[in-house]
Amino acid sequence: DFTSYYVQYLASSYKASDNDIYENVDRSTFWYNVYNTIQDCRNMREIAEEKNANHHIGVAKLMEALNMSIAIDLFGDMPYSKAWNPTDIQPVYDKAEDIFNKLIILIDESINEFNKTDVALELDPSSDLIHGGNTKLWIKTAYTLKARLLNRLSKTAKYNPSEILSALSKGYSSNADDAQITQFAGRSPWNNISYRNTVLLLDGWLSNQIVNNLNGDTYGVVDPRLPFIASPNINGNYAGTRNGAGSIGNSTSKLESYLFIDGFYSGSGAPLLISTFSEAKFIEAEASFAFDKDQSYQAYLDGIKANMEKIGVPPSQITAYLSNPVVAVGSANFTKQLIFKEKYIAMILQPESWTDVRRFDYQYKDFTLPVSSLLPEFIRRIGYPTSELSRNKQNVPLVSSLKERLWWDK
Repeated sequence: DFTSYYVQYLASSYKASDNDIYENVDRSTFWYNVYNTIQDCRNMREIAEEKNANHHIGVAKLMEALNMSIAIDLFGDMPYSKAWNPTDIQPVYDKAEDIFNKLIILIDESINEFNKTDVALELDPSSDLIHGGNTKLWIKTAYTLKARLLNRLSKTAKYNPSEILSALSKGYSSNADDAQITQFAGRSPWNNISYRNTVLLLDGWLSNQIVNNLNGDTYGVVDPRLPFIASPNINGNYAGTRNGAGSIGNSTSKLESYLFIDGFYSGSGAPLLISTFSEAKFIEAEASFAFDKDQSYQAYLDGIKANMEKIGVPPSQITAYLSNPVVAVGSANFTKQLIFKEKYIAMILQPESWTDVRRFDYQYKDFTLPVSSLLPEFIRRIGYPTSELSRNKQNVPLVSSLKERLWWDK
């Protein structure tokens, strides 16, 4: 949720709201939830090892890698190697890069577990809410997540396009492979936010940045995905809210657009996306750009098409968009800016998008600082939670500003 404000998918209805203007908000609950989820994964792994349930071990290891990768992408250095020692209540912090390297190993180990056939207990399709017990899909997800993490190194000397493409070759091949959750206790997360907004518990207001990207104002082409994401305003148009500026009129004037209560991402039963075929194609486009422009360009087009098909855009509208000269520039005129622009749209509401935005140094067309920003430049990290500062202060790294760049973002 909060990263969607940093990348300007969402904007608050209130002027100078904390997430809009880069206030150092306490993330203790998020911090706790990450470690609590990983503790669950480790408990499951321990039980699975006793029962020779290797596929469950694979799930546990992969979900630990996923959750920890999201966390270090936000905080940087974190307790990891000593974090689950019950006798050490003030664990030291591991370097984020060291954790990252361990997560790559953890993903590889999960793949080995999924490939084992002599298992005493198979995954239960009814309780596997991501892939319905299909280990082949779990393997594809593992390789796709590995490619995502390796692509995070694009600004470092360790960036290895060949290794990324090798992982992708064993990853997703269609939208049917996507890792997502569609079963929830109550409303799905974004549907709940959209619903709350309809009863004036204001949330889910779209930023003018993403709306203008889609309505033709920024790029001169109307994106057919817009009605699947945003609600039209009271005048039948689409208008976003400037981050930090607050609502255009009063809170009930409906001059702005919100996450659509019947939209793909925020409708009833909307899936919560973990990783997708569309994301994989954009990773391929970026990784192959330097040495095979034709492959890169085709992957870029495939990524757009996959996302549009997933959210339900009619085929004729997909064809028209992919044929528009703003989009169909040809491989000779193809740029990385186009890859990041289209991936930004396809990754809406996903936390990995903030990684992309920082790797691209916020160089999107007409991307501006929020009104009343507390930083002179775009935010690059979040601060450590008060729960750590009160319980483990001697080990918490000093953060002088939220404009500090993490190790992969130099």
